[in-house]
Amino acid sequence: MRHLHSDNTIKQRTICAPVHAIGIGVHSSRKVRMTLRPAGENTGIRFVRTDLPGSPEVRACAQHVSDTTLSTSLSSGDVQIATVEHLMSALWGLGIDNLIVELNAEEVPIMDGSAAPFIYLIRTVGVQEQTAAKQFVRIKREIKVSQGDSEATLLPYMGFKASYQFEADHPVYNRYPKRVGLDFSSTSFADEVSRARSFGLAKELEQAQAINRCLGSSLTNAVGIDDYDVINEEGLRYNDEFVKHKLLDAIGDLYLLGRPVLGEFVGQKSGHALNNKLARAIYRCEDAWEIVTVGADETEATVEPLAMPAIV
Repeated sequence: MRHLHSDNTIKQRTICAPVHAIGIGVHSSRKVRMTLRPAGENTGIRFVRTDLPGSPEVRACAQHVSDTTLSTSLSSGDVQIATVEHLMSALWGLGIDNLIVELNAEEVPIMDGSAAPFIYLIRTVGVQEQTAAKQFVRIKREIKVSQGDSEATLLPYMGFKASYQFEADHPVYNRYPKRVGLDFSSTSFADEVSRARSFGLAKELEQAQAINRCLGSSLTNAVGIDDYDVINEEGLRYNDEFVKHKLLDAIGDLYLLGRPVLGEFVGQKSGHALNNKLARAIYRCEDAWEIVTVGADETEATVEPLAMPAIV
């Protein structure tokens, strides 16, 4: 592991106190109670199933991804944790390195279909800086994976920037931007990305439910689209909400590397499966990356500022 440049090293973070939320699983429709608890340095993000004997845990890592059908799910042995991507994206956005996530059911609650409720939840108790240095995965050369006409790429960059190209052809999608590119040295994840919700065509809901997906989906946790318009009365939160949600998903999937990336992500129609394929490719290409610690003046935009308001 190398240290780059400044001695003012960015530190690891956890939360200041436990915090709770109750919601439903978007795919299972089951009610679930979630508790976020502070965790020690160098322990990472760990999911704990309090409803199972012995409260078994699953570490948040790309190798534990077991299902990518309309969401990202983890498993270790017989223990399953479903729909982790929005929470993981929020944890990346707030720079949380170490956390215990307790669940009394299989699925992380969907909340409003975005990462914003998780950010709000954490900000109510605050973020605590720890003593150990934060570790980053620094990309040293291009890594690209593809499937059909979909691609996901990581490129060298000292910081983190990301772009995504969304190419679905539909009268509603065609009215809104299909590409987004953001450099998080000048963009707040919480303000500009975290509120982007899951979305889908209403006519495809029955098909998803036929394979036991989206059983808890509603207009309270997703943007619904009919043949002509957005169904939700309040409309979109961002003019480019569709493509920003795809980027939000990708950030959450990449955070399953266990450390934030120093590099540039480029997604072209990529989904959860391809995002995970990219993360796994990083592990195989040992010459393409290194673990580094970094001075605060070098990567101050890879995480949100530590002094956060109590309310989003």
